[in-house]
Amino acid sequence: MFGSAFTAVVFAALASSASATVFTTSPVASTSWAAGQQATVSWQDDGSKPSLQDFGASKVSIYVGNAQQQTMLQSIATNVDVSTTSSIVFTPDASIGPNGGDYFIRFESLNLKDATSPQYPALAFSAKFALSSMSGTFNSTVQAQIAGASTAPLAGPTGSVSSSAAKTSAAATSASKSSTASASSTAKAASASSGASQQIASTGMVAVAGVAALYALW
Repeated sequence: MFGSAFTAVVFAALASSASATVFTTSPVASTSWAAGQQATVSWQDDGSKPSLQDFGASKVSIYVGNAQQQTMLQSIATNVDVSTTSSIVFTPDASIGPNGGDYFIRFESLNLKDATSPQYPALAFSAKFALSSMSGTFNSTVQAQIAGASTAPLAGPTGSVSSSAAKTSAAATSASKSSTASASSTAKAASASSGASQQIASTGMVAVAGVAALYALW
């Protein structure tokens, strides 16, 4: 069971014309990483606006959930410039959850705002991928988020959300405040520099930029 607290984030106002500038080349839908072994997150510019330079400094993390509610499980990088760096090597933590294919990478720009809802940060996502050799569990709150994933997938089968798919899908959802879930001990590693467990703020709602309605993935 999870031992410390992290927070599930509620997402609303899905952008109907947002572009996903960060195209994830690893992981993809066929990726399976083993906990405790080094893995590489890599990405490239997809040629749409905003550019990687505009997206700039970003948080990169492992998440589970759906388009309305997502929970951070492990921080990979708290401040990486996606325009000057194209990959990050990290080690998946076995305690963040069970074996399965419900995991995805989320990029959150620290400076760029969503073009449709500028009060929220710009986001980009990888395809869902699998983790093995895991020792953790999901509590009921996280399980409920994953069960709702079929309502709005985040990415295509080979990489990040494509801008063309995002432009052809319009979705709007009303969201409630997020609830606090029981967490993985990975939260400690996510904020080792500060010595405190990292939490995702639950005081507001974040617009999901570049969410595509590719239901087959989920």
